[in-house]
Formats: sequence, structure tokens, C-alpha cells
Amino acid sequence: MRLVFEHWWEHLSQSKAIESVASMIGCGPETLRRWVRRAEEDKAWQGMISEQQRRGIEKLQRKNAALRRSSERMRKKLFGDQPVRGRKAK
Repeated sequence: MRLVFEHWWEHLSQSKAIESVASMIGCGPETLRRWVRRAEEDKAWQGMISEQQRRGIEKLQRKNAALRRSSERMRKKLFGDQPVRGRKAK
């Protein structure tokens, strides 16, 4: 399963990743597709990302949150509490 999830991003499609990995490991794509579906249903795939990938995701989430806070501070500095045109008031 890990190979499918790692190759998914290279192929930008789960079905293409499944076909590629199935040919690498010598099984049929439909067999591998069933295994992947079962893993998704079991939520077993969630533990399959590496520690480095998990840390990278967390770092990007923190950076995104910081950028949102910065953007909100700039918006308030420029416009005060008045709503910005084209945006819903919070």
C-alpha cells in the first residue's frame, strides 16, 4: 500500500499509481486496487506517511497559519473593522 500512496503524487492519479505499482510488484491492477480500497476503509493508510513527511506537513500548516494571521493583521491595519469589498464580514 505504501508504494501506491508514495507514487500517487507522481502520477497525480490513484488509478495510474495503482497500475504502475501493480506492474512493479507483479500483481494485477484490480487486485491491488481492492487492497488499497480495503486499506482506505480501515484507515490503515494514515500511519503510512513517514516521520519526515509528517514533520513537513506540520511545518507547512504552521507557516500557513502564520501567513493567515499576518494577512489578517495587515487587513485590519489598512481597513480597520470595515469589511473589505468582495469579502464576507466575519
